[in-house]
Amino acid sequence: MNQDDATPLAQESSSLPATSGPLKTIQVGGTYYTLLGTAHVSAESANDVRQLIDSGHFDAVAIELCDARHHSMDNPDAMGEQDLFQVFKQGKAGMVAASLALGAFQQRIAEQSGIQPGAEMRAAIEECRTRNLPLLLVDRDVGITLKRIYRNVPWWQRFSLFSGLIGSVLSRQDVSKEDIEKLKEGDMLEATFSEFAAESEALYTPLIRERDRYMALRLAEEAPPGRYQNVLVVLGAGHLKGTGEHLETPLPDNPTVERESLEATPPPSKLWKAAPWLITALVITGFVVGFSRNTDLGWQLVIEWFLINGILSGGATIAALAHPVTVIATFFAAPLTSLNPTIGAGFVAAGVELYMRKPKVRDFSTLRHDVTQLKGWWKNRVSRTLLVFILATVGSAIGTWVAGFRIAGALFGSGAA
Repeated sequence: MNQDDATPLAQESSSLPATSGPLKTIQVGGTYYTLLGTAHVSAESANDVRQLIDSGHFDAVAIELCDARHHSMDNPDAMGEQDLFQVFKQGKAGMVAASLALGAFQQRIAEQSGIQPGAEMRAAIEECRTRNLPLLLVDRDVGITLKRIYRNVPWWQRFSLFSGLIGSVLSRQDVSKEDIEKLKEGDMLEATFSEFAAESEALYTPLIRERDRYMALRLAEEAPPGRYQNVLVVLGAGHLKGTGEHLETPLPDNPTVERESLEATPPPSKLWKAAPWLITALVITGFVVGFSRNTDLGWQLVIEWFLINGILSGGATIAALAHPVTVIATFFAAPLTSLNPTIGAGFVAAGVELYMRKPKVRDFSTLRHDVTQLKGWWKNRVSRTLLVFILATVGSAIGTWVAGFRIAGALFGSGAA
């Protein structure tokens, strides 16, 4: 932006209603982008959005939402439209559970503060619908952001992140004033992980910095200079500086290429992909070596493998209050699925649980409310099935390692022949 732009920009800003949040206008070509920094838990921010759109100054509105979150906000019962079997088959159970956990945290904040987080986004959606204005969704999909966070942080930090997310759901305490204040700067993801992001560049990059760049690129795609004259950009105050700086510097002529690179999920390492097959080969080799030494030793190893895997995985489904048939099926399936990396014990357990206890319409309609309480995860058939899947998977994984070390100890320990 050159010096000659200062006067028209000042005139643009002065002609707008006063707002409680920071306002920044950036001119790129013939288009003025007015960035409104909002607090995600604030009635004032929602009023700011309504006043700005009601001024009639803008011919398009961009908001810090992705398609998935917009659909969820527009249709709170969107979970009921999903095929749970496909969720498990496509390996999306963890993402769905994480989304429910974030939603539960959001609901607790809403009940405590009396303000629904994201009220300003709802205001923008409603005003655009009323005035028939183009609504541009410029944030990155929340699932992609979670995946890139998972891939970007060291493996030892993933447990801390997972524990923090689960802890925010399982805690029975009121949400602290500090957490609510964090939400005034960022969104639900940022509030949940802010403690870690402040100390971890690996987490800060996909959570904040990449999204700043992504939203600027999306604006370049959806509202390039000249398509609209005045665009209102509604985003959290924590993103205003970074996104604004990207808009002020020349963006690529073809922003789609870079935007798609920020959507890509880094593939797991070849070693990580090969690990399940390697474990299977080692276990089967252990059985063969055991039988070659002594038939009784071979059968001992096989029986221990089945019992350890079955008990830990089946026992995990008991902790999830699964149907008795699910527990039995998991007990027998886990030792076999642990030797077949193409199918997991969690998938079998969830499939049987869905067959035995198919979720009812009521379960989908009350899901968001039920998961705000610890006991609600076991009460609701949808969330309980997710627990069955996750706990059976974890139980089987632990069983595989425990049984594997038992086999190794029996074959190569001090007592080995």
